[in-house]
Amino acid sequence: MARTKNALLTGMKVLKSPATRKLMVKKIKGRSYVGKPPDMSHVVLSPAQLESNDRFAEAVQFARGIISDPVKKDAYKKRRGSSVYHSAIRDYMEQY
Repeated sequence: MARTKNALLTGMKVLKSPATRKLMVKKIKGRSYVGKPPDMSHVVLSPAQLESNDRFAEAVQFARGIISDPVKKDAYKKRRGSSVYHSAIRDYMEQY
């Protein structure tokens, strides 16, 4: 990775879209670096990782169900410093 002091790149947020996957800006110890993103296409996930990913997908689906219904959203117990969405995900992950 190349270090940069370019103001246009150092203040830039990393976007996740097909157009921006050719360039990645990282901040490490206060310095900005530009490089290509890692190629994760050949990574083989273990059965435990696949199970964890599935469980998290179910938690997201549960949280989306909570926030899509205004009655459930108002009645849901929100954790301090967190949104209803994130609280629902955390509760689901702790329960299952």
